[in-house]
Amino acid sequence: MKKVKEVSNCDTCQYYYYDEEYGYYVCDADLDEDDMARFMLSGHFDCPFYRNGDEYRIARKQ
Repeated sequence: MKKVKEVSNCDTCQYYYYDEEYGYYVCDADLDEDDMARFMLSGHFDCPFYRNGDEYRIARKQ
């Protein structure tokens, strides 16, 4: 069985949330300077911290 790679889309990541104090969405993952530079400079960066935030993902497989 071929393993399907998950897409690193911030909109579906569990670390991406709306911060009411700042008034916009922020990433809560602990990125170091190198990771952040790659993220900002590349449109095809695969975030090593990406976690699917879809709570119902497992339930749909059942």
